[in-house]
Amino acid sequence: MHRSSIAFATALAVVGATGLTLAAGGGNPHGAPPNAVVHWARGEAPAARPNRSPNLLYHGGPVAHGTFVEPIFWGTTWGSASSANKISGLESFYSGVGNSTYAATNDEFTDGAGHVGIGVTLGNTIRDSSAVTANGQQTGAVLAEVCARISNPVANGYYPVYIDRPRGNARFCAWHSAGTCSGVTVQFGFFFNLDGDGGCDPQDTSGLHSQGLAALANVSGHELSEMMTDPHLDAWYDSNGSENSDKCAWTFGTPLLSFSGSQWKIQGNWSNDAFNASSGYPNSSGQRGCLDGGNFK
Repeated sequence: MHRSSIAFATALAVVGATGLTLAAGGGNPHGAPPNAVVHWARGEAPAARPNRSPNLLYHGGPVAHGTFVEPIFWGTTWGSASSANKISGLESFYSGVGNSTYAATNDEFTDGAGHVGIGVTLGNTIRDSSAVTANGQQTGAVLAEVCARISNPVANGYYPVYIDRPRGNARFCAWHSAGTCSGVTVQFGFFFNLDGDGGCDPQDTSGLHSQGLAALANVSGHELSEMMTDPHLDAWYDSNGSENSDKCAWTFGTPLLSFSGSQWKIQGNWSNDAFNASSGYPNSSGQRGCLDGGNFK
């Protein structure tokens, strides 16, 4: 998720008169949703601006010290038999990713209260069978869906919203942001239906999962990691605005990672420590700072 601007405010900005609030952001020159940081499809990321160091910098905001996840599946087709494997697969993914070696690639990053907590607790799965009215271009519409569906928002809550619509002409696969529901600051994400989408496909040839589930699992790991290290969009990102997963986007170290009783093809996350030690595996720019919890952690 390349930030459209690094001039992010640490306060929250009110969205209209709805009572919802979103993390405040800067400009949006690249067509990404405002107030979100996005996971670009292959070949769509804006060119990085030159910088002196590729490492992530701390901007003063909090990191996650443990995460409670309630996924929301929004759309009329989520009740079909063909979609059931994606719902159960993502439930399995979230129930097992906490405290895995993959999650541990995020734990070097800190705030004033300590390191990123890599525990993940899966709550209820929420299904909304109404027709989707959001296209991912506005974070406010997705936050409104989150606030309408969760009954008890919690401060460490992460609410990824999976819609049943394909990406179409959007240049991104997914994004994460933050806002408030009933006065509680929450984190949330947005994901398209990635069935048959080559631009957002990790090309998992293991046969363990359907193509659509494998694609969603990969981008879900990306967004979860960035939520852990930059939940309010004001914690850890580099001088170009890229978060830890952005810097290793579409590069894979270990062929398959084992957790949740299965194996997953998940791209890695940037580690300042690994880069400083000239370890890890290289990202698409050839910088050796990526870890995935497999052979490189």
